[in-house]
Amino acid sequence: MDLKEGCGSEASRETESGGMGSLGGPTSWQSFTHRSTLHGLRFIFPYSSSSSSSSYRSTSRRLLWSAALLASLVLLVLESTERLAYFLSYPHVTSVDAVVSGSLVFPAVTVCNLNAYRFARLTQNDLYHAGELLALLDVHLQIPEPHLAEPHVLAFLTEKSNFTNYRPKPFSMREFTERVGHDLKEMMLYCRFQGQECSHQDFKT
Repeated sequence: MDLKEGCGSEASRETESGGMGSLGGPTSWQSFTHRSTLHGLRFIFPYSSSSSSSSYRSTSRRLLWSAALLASLVLLVLESTERLAYFLSYPHVTSVDAVVSGSLVFPAVTVCNLNAYRFARLTQNDLYHAGELLALLDVHLQIPEPHLAEPHVLAFLTEKSNFTNYRPKPFSMREFTERVGHDLKEMMLYCRFQGQECSHQDFKT
């Protein structure tokens, strides 16, 4: 036998045996899926150390495992998205208890108005005693800066602030407030409390 031919045939057998060993061994992806803790992944990419076809799972079973794994991942993504959207909506719970009351008890109500007194209700005696308090007259009972007042206001103040030969009358701040202040009867349009209608008479100053 020729030495050259013998060496060539032995080398070819070693190459064939080495090639079969590399083909029969698992790939890196198969090794990863076999060691992975994700359920079902090892059944989708199985491998066996032998080269026989009986070591591989059937194609139908691999398809079923693939469908099940894909469906689980889709459900996971949908549920996570829904929970994240709910978290970003900053939900809060408000608890309300309805209690039926046998008696009609009105709470204390404070009505505030920037114009505490009605200008048209002022009298000459009001201006004499409270004109400076209302910033309508100065300390000398004169109209301050008349050029800044509106014509009808200036005319009203000019008439009421003429104190020539005027004899002042007694002044009561309570009477002044009740008479010149705002009347709740004129301000209230509609009132309803605990299912019953109410009026201005149900409130106290």
